[in-house]
Parts: sequence; structure tokens; C-alpha cells
Amino acid sequence: MPTPVLYCRDPLRPKRVDEHFAAEAAAVRAAGGAVALVDHDALLAGEPDRAVASVPVDLPEAAWYRGWMVPTDRYAELADALARRGVRLRVPPGRYRAVHELPGWYRAFEAVTPASAWLPVTPGATVADEELAELAARLPAGPGIVKDFVKSRKHEWHEACFVPDLADTVRLGRVVRRFLDLQGDDLAGGIVLRAFEPFDDPEVRVWWRDGSPELVTPHPDSARIRCPEPDLAAVRPAVEALGGGLVATDLARRTDGAWRVVEAGSGQVSDLHPDVDRAGFAALLTG
Repeated sequence: MPTPVLYCRDPLRPKRVDEHFAAEAAAVRAAGGAVALVDHDALLAGEPDRAVASVPVDLPEAAWYRGWMVPTDRYAELADALARRGVRLRVPPGRYRAVHELPGWYRAFEAVTPASAWLPVTPGATVADEELAELAARLPAGPGIVKDFVKSRKHEWHEACFVPDLADTVRLGRVVRRFLDLQGDDLAGGIVLRAFEPFDDPEVRVWWRDGSPELVTPHPDSARIRCPEPDLAAVRPAVEALGGGLVATDLARRTDGAWRVVEAGSGQVSDLHPDVDRAGFAALLTG
């Protein structure tokens, strides 16, 4: 039975794969996989049954989801709606949450990633300076970055991401409040403070399946097509401990030469560099 992969449909051409994933879906079909469509907009709107209405029923093989990012609660609704059609996801909701959100993967990666501390926050809520100071006190002295459980706003580096000194509560509070304002309803989980580490090279993205590194690609934001081969000796045990089916880790070489995990997440919702051969990635899903 071909491996089923559920792609987001094109909002304007609902019988086609979203243009962003079209080349990848074609490669999956060429590799012998089966492609079905999910309505991402309907899923985010809280209509999971409508979102999966075009997915074939009673698929004998578990399916990958592959598409735009899905909050963990919506992913659980996706799994339930698919189950009502006799379809299983290869990555169940609990495993997706553990891989997708930093509090789920941090303990496994603690030795190979910057020190982190977090605070659950709901969209629209405020965070007192005293709470931020207590959070920052759990990290090494020096600079840090602000993010939520899933993403940072690194493109607003000085405004909503980087804090030159975590002990500067006034500056920290200003950056956090701006981050929360920009994230709005898209805030995932809460606030995370991460110790800042200096890196020499651009990030590379390593794709793992069932604990095995299968593909190394440039980070999607990188201008480079070629990337160095990272030393994965210390990272492999962390990924194996995490599990999760398809995992993407972003690694960079620190100025002292150590390879560090900048970010980890579900490979189901991680992007590919535009110059990466889609056939290689399709083999990762269908093999």
C-alpha cells in the first residue's frame, strides 16, 4: 500500500496541493506515495471534519501530515476527525506536541542546546516584570533571546527577540511585551527565554526519521545552497530519546567549534530550502 501523505490544499484551487508544496507532493507521487488533501483554513477555523472531507476513508496505512504549521490543539482535532474516517496519523497528537513545542523536547536536548526557561502565557495576557526577572534568574548571566514555545521573531531582532542583558528587567520587559503584541493570537504556549550563544556559520537543518539522520539541508532562510556536515554524535541520542517519527533539528557551529541545536520541531511542519531536491525528501516520507 502506498504511503499516504496529507498535504494542504490550494485555497484558490481546492482540488490541487498548495503551490508551496506542489513540487514535493509530485515527488511523493513519483516515489510511489499517495497524496490526499486537507483544508488548512477549515482546520484552523475549528472545523476539522470539513478539513478532512476529501481524505479517503479507511486507509490501511497511517498517514503523514505535511504542510503549514498546525497548533497542537488543532492537530489533536485533526487526528480525531481522521479517526472518524478510519485514518490514523503516523505521529499521534501527544508525540506531535512533544516534538513541536520547546517544553516537550528541551529535556532530551538540554546538553546540546542553549539553556532555556519558560512560562505559560495565553494570548492577550500580560506578564509582570517580576515574573520575567524570576524566569531570567534561572539562566546564565548575559544576553538572551525571547520566543514562544514554537517560534521566535528573529526578523525583528532588536525589537522583539534579542535582549543584551537578561538582568536588565526593563529592557527584557519591553522586548517581551513587543513580542507578545506582534504574536497576538498566534502566540504558541507562552514565553521562552533562551541564553544567547554566538555562532560562526549559518544554520543547517537535519531531518530525522525514527531517530536516524536521513537528510541534511540548508536552513530555509540561508542564502547558501551547500552546507557543512554537522557533527551529530551528541545530537543523535537526544533525538532517539525524543522519538516522534519525523523530526527537524536546526544546528549551528558555535564559535568554540561545538555543534549546537538552535531549534527542534516536527518535520511534518518544517519548511524545505527552495533549492533542495524534492525527490530526496519524498524518499524520506515514502521509504
